[in-house]
Amino acid sequence: MHTAAALLDLHDRTHRSLDAFIDHCAGFSPEDWARELEGFGYPTIALQLHHAVTAERYWVGVLKGEMLIDEHEKDYASVEALRAHRQQVIETTRAYLEAADDAELNTRREMTTWGPRQAELMPAQVLLRTQTHVFQHLGQVAAMSRLLGRPIPRGMDFPLGP
Repeated sequence: MHTAAALLDLHDRTHRSLDAFIDHCAGFSPEDWARELEGFGYPTIALQLHHAVTAERYWVGVLKGEMLIDEHEKDYASVEALRAHRQQVIETTRAYLEAADDAELNTRREMTTWGPRQAELMPAQVLLRTQTHVFQHLGQVAAMSRLLGRPIPRGMDFPLGP
């Protein structure tokens, strides 16, 4: 059984790691922030990081019965814009988790996803997926950073300390 407290802890740790990557990427020029690199589904660092954040926004919306599929270039036009967008998403996810009880989190229910498609999903698993999904894209950002001559330093993965 998943608890809101454990999911909040995971969420906090994931976003600490994401924040460290954003801090690192703030050192890129605006041109490199938006430079398209071949071989990546989201071809820029800005788009990789934006997608990681916006996917969480989308899935928490699904849990709340909302279809949040709109994306705005202004949300990733700069590091500062991405930080502001990310903060809104963090607050929305925290509010959802702080209001959810164990039954809400661990009981499968019908939800509407993209399409619209109906799926029976467990909210805790949806939330876990949003957090593991961030690390998939951080791996892409790490590869892109290396290609742009600014490799990610050691120790920027999932934080184990307090």
